[in-house]
Amino acid sequence: MKKFRKVLDGLSSSSPGGVASPSCGSAAGTPTAHAPTPQDIHVQETLVSENFQICKTVRHGFPYQPTCLAFDPVQKILAIGSRTGGIRILGRPGVDCYSQHESGAAVLQLQFLINEGALVTACADDTLHLWNLRQRRPAILHSLKFNRERITFCHLPFQSKWLYVGTERGNTHIVNIESFVLSGYVIMWNKAIELATKAHPGPVVHLSDSPKDEGKLLIGFESGTVVQWDLRAKKVDFRIYYDEAIHSVSWHHEGKQFMCSHSDGSLTMWNLRNTARPIQITYPHGKILKDGRKESCKPILKVEYKTSRNSSEPYVIFSGGLSYDKSGGRRPTLTIMHGKAITVLEMDHPIVEFLVLCDTPYSNEVQDPYAVVVLLEKDFIVVDLTQSNFPIFENPYPMDIHESPVTCTAYFAECPPDIIPILYSIGAKQKKTGYSHKEWPVSGGTWTLGSQTYPEIIVTGHADGTVKFWDASAITLQMLYKLKTSKVFEKPKVGEGRAGELVEEDPYAVQMVSWCPHSRLFCVVGISAHVILYRFSKHDANTQIVSLEVRLQFDSEDVISPSEAENNPCFSDPSSHSPQPPGSPGSGTQDSLPCLKVKNRPVRMPPGYQAELVVQLQWVDGEPPQQITSLDINSAYGLLAFGNCNGLTVVDFLQKTILMCMGTLDLYGAADPYQRLTRSPRKNRQSTSGLTELSDNQVSMDMERSKSPTSVPYLHYDPRSMPEPVASLRASHCSPVFYLLDNVKGPGRKLSLPTDLKTDLDHVNGHCTSPTSQPCSVGKPRITGVPEGPRLTRRGPGRPPFRKAQSAACMEISLPVSSHTEGGYASRRAMLQQLHGVSMYSHDEHHTTSYNWSERESRENSFSRSRSSSVSSIDRDTKESVTTLQFGESYGRKGDALPTACLWVGTSLGVVLLLPISIPTEEEERMEEPITMGPSGTVLMLKGSVLRFAFLDCGGALIQSPYEVWRDPNGPEDPDRPRRRKLVNFSPSSSQEACSDGHLAVVCSEKQAKVILMPTQAVLFTHNITESSFLLRADVVSVCNSVCLACFCANGHIMTLSLPSLRPLMDINYLPLTDLRIARTFVFTNGGQALYLSSPTEIQRLTYSQEMTDNLQDMLGELFTPIETPEAQNKGFLKGFFGGNAQTFDREELFGEAAAGKASRSLAQHIPGPMGLENMKTAAGGVVGDLARARIALDQRGERLGELEERTALMMNSAETFSTHAHQVMLKQKDKKWYQL
Repeated sequence: MKKFRKVLDGLSSSSPGGVASPSCGSAAGTPTAHAPTPQDIHVQETLVSENFQICKTVRHGFPYQPTCLAFDPVQKILAIGSRTGGIRILGRPGVDCYSQHESGAAVLQLQFLINEGALVTACADDTLHLWNLRQRRPAILHSLKFNRERITFCHLPFQSKWLYVGTERGNTHIVNIESFVLSGYVIMWNKAIELATKAHPGPVVHLSDSPKDEGKLLIGFESGTVVQWDLRAKKVDFRIYYDEAIHSVSWHHEGKQFMCSHSDGSLTMWNLRNTARPIQITYPHGKILKDGRKESCKPILKVEYKTSRNSSEPYVIFSGGLSYDKSGGRRPTLTIMHGKAITVLEMDHPIVEFLVLCDTPYSNEVQDPYAVVVLLEKDFIVVDLTQSNFPIFENPYPMDIHESPVTCTAYFAECPPDIIPILYSIGAKQKKTGYSHKEWPVSGGTWTLGSQTYPEIIVTGHADGTVKFWDASAITLQMLYKLKTSKVFEKPKVGEGRAGELVEEDPYAVQMVSWCPHSRLFCVVGISAHVILYRFSKHDANTQIVSLEVRLQFDSEDVISPSEAENNPCFSDPSSHSPQPPGSPGSGTQDSLPCLKVKNRPVRMPPGYQAELVVQLQWVDGEPPQQITSLDINSAYGLLAFGNCNGLTVVDFLQKTILMCMGTLDLYGAADPYQRLTRSPRKNRQSTSGLTELSDNQVSMDMERSKSPTSVPYLHYDPRSMPEPVASLRASHCSPVFYLLDNVKGPGRKLSLPTDLKTDLDHVNGHCTSPTSQPCSVGKPRITGVPEGPRLTRRGPGRPPFRKAQSAACMEISLPVSSHTEGGYASRRAMLQQLHGVSMYSHDEHHTTSYNWSERESRENSFSRSRSSSVSSIDRDTKESVTTLQFGESYGRKGDALPTACLWVGTSLGVVLLLPISIPTEEEERMEEPITMGPSGTVLMLKGSVLRFAFLDCGGALIQSPYEVWRDPNGPEDPDRPRRRKLVNFSPSSSQEACSDGHLAVVCSEKQAKVILMPTQAVLFTHNITESSFLLRADVVSVCNSVCLACFCANGHIMTLSLPSLRPLMDINYLPLTDLRIARTFVFTNGGQALYLSSPTEIQRLTYSQEMTDNLQDMLGELFTPIETPEAQNKGFLKGFFGGNAQTFDREELFGEAAAGKASRSLAQHIPGPMGLENMKTAAGGVVGDLARARIALDQRGERLGELEERTALMMNSAETFSTHAHQVMLKQKDKKWYQL
């Protein structure tokens, strides 16, 4: 507990923390007597560094780039390996564990120690690892690194401690699982094949012991050679040669025959009685052509040969094998052959591997398969074999996060408790049908609901316009509800105006979302520069969607005549600027139209989120609108605000009108702290065309009369009335926001950024580039006397047409974060232009020039802080973007005595603007009277682009934004009780008593954080968060019954700062490298939690709270459950007499050090687990730990028995001595009388 007090006296208006506008006059005067001063602020902070600790909690989604699969038939848990070295272990819902190899090498194969709670992984770096699964977070116990040979295949017999390892050279080594060292027993390839064979057989592709005799090992080589090796006799029983390469081998359970799959699409059956030729050769999908030749087929990569108790016919299941002629347009297939019935299951993605699940772990028993697990490149399904139509099981895991690429994320903790059941009940009606009615077969492990759980919801936006709500409570993830935003619009058809250009792209991609769980209002921003407002209803509706269209295109070239702006520098007469009708002279034939067409007919909407309002930005001068960069919605005010690099728009969604549409420059009023460069007006444009024009498809023009004066959308600033230009802006304030969905169509053709782009930007490591700071330039100006080409040839990089939605999941670009140079900021634009491969438009040379990275980089590095007015056109084209917005109760001016509704606006130049709003209090007036709002003249400054606003009361408690309590808009009307809006207001004056009026405003930019006392605008605390890098995300969150500022930096650091003192509490380097995917999707939430998209298909959740880290073990599921191993079936006397029983043998006798000797030390290197010997003692009963402890106990018992034996021998000797002496005494004394004794 520490008390903070800071007194700021003589705070001048020129302070960099708070710049008061000289035009505010009386508004910026002395604060009222009730307003708090810095001396009055006494906040006792409770958070300390010990409250914070970074820890990954759980990973959701489909394993990225999967490579292999394994299943424990007794424990019923499943493991998936990936190309990045990750392992996902899955059991019953709630049992989901992710582990990672430190090397990052691809996992080639997985082998469970069945019912032992251990797993062996073989990686691409030729290392074997033994994992202990008897703890909630698996750990490596041993590793074995092969030095001279490459691992190709592994096999571990059931209930054996000896692992067979095949290599690329064709040799087979044997590893002891207990000690994890190599045995001296080696099967060399030259001994396995005939001496007369000159060719090398190739790598080992299969190893398995015979179900009939464990002393026989079947070895399959890639070339087509199959050898059965007698482990006891150390010789070959038989050799099989086939012309086609072998991919897999599968035994019949009786051990008398086996089946092979080959590269020509054939299956061969071999009998051990006659190995000279196969007893059967089949081409399941190949036919014999008219000329007698076989139809060429694709390889069969894997085959499983299983028998069933219920049928005399075996199951033959394989992947691939389609003919090349038929497979051209067909998808990957899995074929199930059962007797004469052949079923071909088409898959949506290539098959990585499949496994047949059987009841018994014994290979010499009837297998009786009941399901097939199919691992695809981007999906995971389980097929029910017990039903004739082979339905799939409903997957309980969230494997479809990437169904459409994820483009944005949002995370909400401590939601209202009733929201999850309601969303679940609505979403249950959206579920698909036709699933198998049986229980999910992967049902291992145990998981219980933790005591510290609260409602959590994750929202994901996708490239196809869908939005998914997920229940994230108790570290699980379950689908709740799915919303399709594309249903609001008409489907674009080829050749239909602007929409015709977008048919092959992603025009509905979700760029950002805003959700109020209390009022259940939901707002979606799309890549087509559209905003959709949804209301939640339990009832279906048939309504017409209101559409508003906005022209938000403010160029510094677009100025009106000086005479029109001299009388009012901020506002112009709206009557002189009527909206220009589409197609009028001076505008393109498609101008004043949005990118998408909203349905103009009544639409039936099912229960759930129903669209109420769509706001779209229009094309202007043949150019598409800029993407929206900021959004906020407030249900209590009934207002929606959004901005981009051109300006700000505020919409009254209750009256369905547009209140304000201003350029960013006009928001300053007369208090612009910058001196802007002037430009000559653009020629060839009619003087009557306004800077911003609106058209309302659903609202008549009569509504314009009811708007407030500040709602006039024609707000201009005359550059000629501005002071003369100075040298230039500061280098650190040169650019607005960059957004992930950024791809540019080149001149005359489409250049869609592929979703699998993995561009390496290591050559820009000399610059600290902020993704929130890309300049947004205008197109090339028209030049008098030069004939214009097609519009597309004039398109500048700052005015991109529609582009394919670049998924946040697919951005693999490293962000350079190590620069300390000022030039780093100027090179952001250069980096992004190089990334997307577009041309730069030079206004200096008045012609299109191709972009040259090396030349541009050298120019940027040579820039000094004080640049001349002749700098590059990129700097002169930069616009000031609106980067963040926040509605709330605050003080618009220094002299305000009471808080009012305000809109806080943050820009890319580090400027904070306040716009007071006057809202009628009565509900009837609110629906009829206009709302007034406008610039207050209050301007605050920070370093870097503004990221976040938050408000605290004078006691340090977080002030929530006002909201309207949810009511069903389509619910039944009660005539006795008219429906009225119920508002919940968190005014600063009602949330504390000690400080009267006033509150604290927390403002965070990508470089700096400030705590400002309102209404005096005194900067109480300032903290420069980073100098060499920049923040990607900042949120004010509640942790441990207090609040703090959580920040994620581009250099991978996660930091927390106390509030209000901004004292650093935690700074941990969490991610060594950062890419744009993480930058786009990283979000913090309350309760000390955060998440990001760790791969294109997976969500990684983490905690930065020490309390949750301590309780994490209780929240995770148990992977291992003590289960008795099922006993082998008794086959009976007759079957055993005729050779049906498998022969057993002592592997220890063959492979142990006494019999086989030691392996060469140079062949493989043993590496102990990360915790060494202590890991063995604390491994929570791991299989190796159990074996080691059992061996120690046996040794101790043997020693005690030896000691007991020695003591017994001594006692026997003593007894014999005593008996001898007693006998001698007896003989000596037996003849004496009693009186002689």
